[in-house]
Amino acid sequence: MEKRRQYKRTSDPLPQKAFFRCAAIVLPYLNPTELASISSTCKTLYQISTLITSRRTSDASGGFENLPIPFLNPIAGDSQPYSYFLYTPTQTLLVGPDSRRPWGSDDDARSRRDSGRADPFLFRIEGASGCECARAAAIAARAWRPTGVTIRLKMVKDERKGWGLYAAEFIPTGKFVCEYAGELLSTKEAKQRQQAYDKLSSIGCLSPALLVVKEHLPSGNTCMRINIDATRIGNIARFINHSCDGGNLDTVIMRSSGALLPRVCFFASRDIQENEELSFSYGDVRLKPNGQQCFCGSSSCAGILPSEHT
Repeated sequence: MEKRRQYKRTSDPLPQKAFFRCAAIVLPYLNPTELASISSTCKTLYQISTLITSRRTSDASGGFENLPIPFLNPIAGDSQPYSYFLYTPTQTLLVGPDSRRPWGSDDDARSRRDSGRADPFLFRIEGASGCECARAAAIAARAWRPTGVTIRLKMVKDERKGWGLYAAEFIPTGKFVCEYAGELLSTKEAKQRQQAYDKLSSIGCLSPALLVVKEHLPSGNTCMRINIDATRIGNIARFINHSCDGGNLDTVIMRSSGALLPRVCFFASRDIQENEELSFSYGDVRLKPNGQQCFCGSSSCAGILPSEHT
C-alpha cells in the first residue's frame, strides 16, 4: 500500500508541467543537432522541438526585423528546413565561440526588435554642436539611420549554391534592402579567422561569411578597412550570393549620425522582380586558381568565386 501511495506522489502532474515549461524556455537555445537529440526522448519534448523548428523556419530573424523572413527548401530529400546561426540586426562586438541566443521561442517579437536594434557603436557628446562648413553639410546629406528590413524577403535553398536571399515582393531601383551585419573585427583577428575558415571550408565543414571592405578616404592615399564577420552571428545579408556580372545590388558605405563606424548597406541597382535572387559582386580578384566553384549562372561567369588575401 505504501508503494502505491509513493507511486502516486511521484506521478504528480505538477512537477511534469513545471519541467515542460522550463523545457520550452531552454530548448530554443539548442542548435539543430541538440534539438533533434532531445526531441527523441519523449512525445512532449518532440512536440516542443517541432514547434521551435517551425518558428525558426518561418522567420530567420527570430523577430528582430520588422517583417518575418522565412526559409523555403524545395529540394526533395533535403532534411534541412533552415540554416542555424545567431541573429543580429546591426553591427556587434565580438561574441564568444560558445555564445547562445534563444531562437524559436514565443517571446514578444516587438520587444526583441527594440532591444536588438541598439547600436553598440553609437555615441553622443553632450553640448556638442555641428560644424557649419560646406563639407559638414555634404556629409550630413549622406547621413543615414538604420531602419532594418522593410521589404519582404525570403531564403531559398539551391542544390548547388545552398541558401540564397530572394525578393518576396517587387523591389524598385534604389530601394534599401539591408545592411551587412556581424562581428566587427580587427585586421589581425580577421586574418586569423580567415585562415581557420579556409581550412574548414576546403573540406566542406563551413560556409564562411567574412566580408572585408576598403573605403578610400578623401586624401586619396589612405583607406579605411572594415572587417565584418557574419559566420557566427549576422543577419540575412550573409545569404546574399555572388554574381560575376555585378548582380542586382549596389554596395554602399553609409554613415549614421552619431555612429563611430560606417555601415555596409545594399540598395537595389535596378528593379528587382518578386522571386528573383538578390546578388552582388564579391570582387574581381581571383588569387586561388582552384578556388570555390561559382554557380552564379551569368553570361560573364568566371567559373570560380573571387578570392584575395584577407
